[in-house]
Amino acid sequence: MITVALVGPDGSGKSLVTKRLLDALPELPMKRVYMGINLEASNIMLPTTWLLVVAKRAGGGRPDMAGPYEPDFSKPASKNPLKRVLAEIKAWALLINRVAEEWYRQFITWIYLKRGYHVLFDRHFVLDYYFHDMQYNDKRKPITRRIHGYLLSRFYPRPHLVICLDAPAEVLFARKSEGTVEILARRRLELLSLRDVLPAFHVVDATQPVEQVIAQTAETIRAFIAAQPESGQQRLVKKPSAH
Repeated sequence: MITVALVGPDGSGKSLVTKRLLDALPELPMKRVYMGINLEASNIMLPTTWLLVVAKRAGGGRPDMAGPYEPDFSKPASKNPLKRVLAEIKAWALLINRVAEEWYRQFITWIYLKRGYHVLFDRHFVLDYYFHDMQYNDKRKPITRRIHGYLLSRFYPRPHLVICLDAPAEVLFARKSEGTVEILARRRLELLSLRDVLPAFHVVDATQPVEQVIAQTAETIRAFIAAQPESGQQRLVKKPSAH
């Protein structure tokens, strides 16, 4: 049995395609697992994470886990010693919950595989954090981010097959209007560059009608399973480089 990760920048349609792929592949026993930071989209989560969602909603915040580290958007440390200590405690607590959540979803994945199911990932933590937290040698990053990146880089299993839904940044922005065209363009290039470190990496043109995207993605999965029915977990063949 294999794992397949469907990735792409925001607006590429990966969540819709992932959900509909289960119907497009009726001959394959398959389970879907959301492997991203948007907790509202998660179909599996720890009780502690559920409580975090409730708390964030009550406070008017976004119900997601901390995304990849972005130095340009990080808040400067408070000058108040007490606030700095509290912020540090919060960062470590979030790290513990984030790592526990990631491994919990991987544990569920192992159970599905053991029971004879292929597993379809909507996003994947390793691919989301590869160019960010996983550059754990970058001393500019907070220590909690570097630990998180180290754990993902050294221990977290990779999917057997990665399928990237690709579209120009302008198209992606027009569809969802989140972030900026520049951020989407950078994210798109980051994801496409992963074909150099993942042997089984396929690109699907996400500007096509959704039915064609689903059909092409389904055929890619079928072909991969037919060619490598007993494939083992792949490893990244290159370490993340510091920027």
